[in-house]
Amino acid sequence: MKIQKEENLPIYKKAEHIFQLVESLVSILPEDDEYFNETKHFMTGDAMFICAKIMGAEGGDLYCIRMQNAALIRKAAMDLYVHVGGLRMFDNFKDKNYIPLIRQEIEEFRLLFIEWVASFDTSNYIWDEWELFNPKGAIPPNPNDYQDPINFDDFDFDDFESDEEE
Repeated sequence: MKIQKEENLPIYKKAEHIFQLVESLVSILPEDDEYFNETKHFMTGDAMFICAKIMGAEGGDLYCIRMQNAALIRKAAMDLYVHVGGLRMFDNFKDKNYIPLIRQEIEEFRLLFIEWVASFDTSNYIWDEWELFNPKGAIPPNPNDYQDPINFDDFDFDDFESDEEE
C-alpha cells in the first residue's frame, strides 16, 4: 500500500494519534448518559476533522486554502481540548487519566501546528477577497481587474421562465 507524503508529516501523525486516543476514550464513556453521548460525537468529529483538514491543506497548496484549513484545525483542536477537559466535572466518568494525556497530546500538536503553518509558501497565493487569509505583504489586485466570482452580468435572465408567465 502506497503511503501518501501527507501521512508521514509529523503533524498528521500526531493528529492520528490524538484520534486513536479519543476513540479509546469514547469507548469507555457511559452509554446511558445523554451528555456523554453528545460529547462522544463532538470529540470524535473534531479528531476526525483535524486529520481531514490537514490533508485538505496539503492538497490545496495555495496559501489561502492552507490558512483556511489551518484556522478550522485550530478551532477543532481547541474544541476537543475543552470537551475532554469538561469530562473531569462528572463523577460517573472514572478514568480521568485520559484528560491530561489527551490535553498533553493536543499541546504537542499545537507546537507542531505552529511549525507547519510557518512552512506554508506565502508566494503561492491568490488574493483572498475576504482579506482574511492573504499573506503578509500581499498586494491586492487592481480593482479595475477584479472579477466577482459570481457576476450576475454573465447571466441572461431573459432565458429564465417567469412564474408570472405560467
